[in-house]
Amino acid sequence: MPELPEVEVTRRSFVARIRGARVLGVRLGKPLRWPLGIDPAALVGRTVLDVHRRGKYLVLQLDEGVLLLHLGMSGSLNFQPRQPAPGTHDHFDLLTSQGVLRLHDPRRFGAAVWSPSVDDDPAHRLLSSLGMEPLDEAQFDPAAFHAGLKARRAPIKQVLLAGDVVVGVGNIYASEALFMAGIRPTVRACRLSRVRSDRLHAAIRAVLLRAVAQGGSTLRDFSSATGDTGHFQLEMAVYGRAGQPCVQCGSAVKKLVQGQRSTYFCPMCQRA
Repeated sequence: MPELPEVEVTRRSFVARIRGARVLGVRLGKPLRWPLGIDPAALVGRTVLDVHRRGKYLVLQLDEGVLLLHLGMSGSLNFQPRQPAPGTHDHFDLLTSQGVLRLHDPRRFGAAVWSPSVDDDPAHRLLSSLGMEPLDEAQFDPAAFHAGLKARRAPIKQVLLAGDVVVGVGNIYASEALFMAGIRPTVRACRLSRVRSDRLHAAIRAVLLRAVAQGGSTLRDFSSATGDTGHFQLEMAVYGRAGQPCVQCGSAVKKLVQGQRSTYFCPMCQRA
């Protein structure tokens, strides 16, 4: 599924082109995860001021209200001057004076939701419980990160995926960051010392920033809003490499299942 780097890459790929655009119309396809929450006709004439990201949500700031977009399990956004006729899996089009923003989502776990502001529901309900932003150096404080981990007894990999301590560290990047930090994914979060927590903090930022620089990961069909695919999958040290030699020590990479998600790690480099 699209994780934080893919969502950030998507945002960067169309934000400059849609900023200042006037909404000309909205087309809805099959129902998505949540209803739009406003009569589509009421969005006509509004202006897109900017596009922000909170976790895996894209927040289109309008001159009146905000539009939250989520890519779900299999969604992608495409922004073009003109779009072809919508296909079976094209469920939302935002027609603007500068192009058409289209949400393509085969599994329909994504969403397009309007809210009066980020401080009002439904935006507040969806965003308020999210953890620290790992790409925001000021917000992602090492001491606060360690304090959050000390309060959790669950395995560190599952704590990272929960998103309430730090947001957006999905399955791929959690495995990669834990490998970089030399921490076994099964160790309880509360057992990490400040030194090891700081090492993981640095690894999370390094992995996510590198993934963004590489355009995200395209394992199946991810592409940015300009149609570009990502390349971080070519650099993965452990994810998806079960049975292959570790890039550091040569031991076979192992796979286990945690909370119904596949976890990859090196038993030698990540001893504890």
